[in-house]
Amino acid sequence: MRVRVLGTAAGGGVPQWNCACHGCAAARAHPSRRRRHASIAIEASPGRWYVVNATPDIAEQVEATADLRPGPERRRSPVAGAVLTDAELDHTLGLPRLREAASLRVVATATVRDALAGGLRLDRVLAPYTELTWAELPEDGAVPLDGTGSPEIAAVRVSGKRPRYAAGLDLPDGAWSVALHVTDRRAGTSLVYAPALAGWPPRLDRALSAADCVIVDGTFWDDGEPCRSGFTERTATEMGHLPITGPGGTAERLAALPAARRLYTHLNNTNPLVDPGHDGHRALAGMGIEVASEGQVIDL
Repeated sequence: MRVRVLGTAAGGGVPQWNCACHGCAAARAHPSRRRRHASIAIEASPGRWYVVNATPDIAEQVEATADLRPGPERRRSPVAGAVLTDAELDHTLGLPRLREAASLRVVATATVRDALAGGLRLDRVLAPYTELTWAELPEDGAVPLDGTGSPEIAAVRVSGKRPRYAAGLDLPDGAWSVALHVTDRRAGTSLVYAPALAGWPPRLDRALSAADCVIVDGTFWDDGEPCRSGFTERTATEMGHLPITGPGGTAERLAALPAARRLYTHLNNTNPLVDPGHDGHRALAGMGIEVASEGQVIDL
């Protein structure tokens, strides 16, 4: 199983268009520090890839990744579909940007599908442009990502937090935000991708403990970071993201996992880790943890 890292930033990317914080200013001055919205691509079979979360900059991510570019036929794309971990705008606004596809397969929990259909009306909006087909992402078992022999994928519920636009929707509580447990039966390897963690439930812990590679939420360095930054009065935990360090931090838990690769992604523009020279990188490296880099290839 081959995985490509397409983006590593939280909502808005780095730099964020309306922000002049230190991280954003530095990214404008040094383009190598720019980060696209957090996403990965999974090779389901030779020449067929699924993007995990369709971000607003999906087209730029495709252009930056040779394996995802179209060809050799004029209108043939290796992008076979998308898998969604939640219904947040940062992870779904890329779907309309894929409307030129003849058809598009989207794998998501029933809750996420209902939110996108009822709240954003994506089914209705995209119908005149492309054939949108849905496949359910189960919590009670794994399903092939792209047919027989492809990696199997399952959802692990990590949060019941609704997107803001879905607050008033008449939908039952469900799997609003999940981690993905992807298993390659032929190779005997697995990956857990969890870009948003509001908690560390037992089922997630079991999946992480069994995985060869884990890529998890690194939105905020510590719990007070959002408040210090001045854009909110809520802590990281109150915003639905476990911090990396401090009380309730995930770094020590991540370091204790048996996985050969342990990585953080989904960095907010205020996170000091957006600076490649920050001491936090060395501290994490000493714990066997790295920050995912865009363009990175992980073979499992």
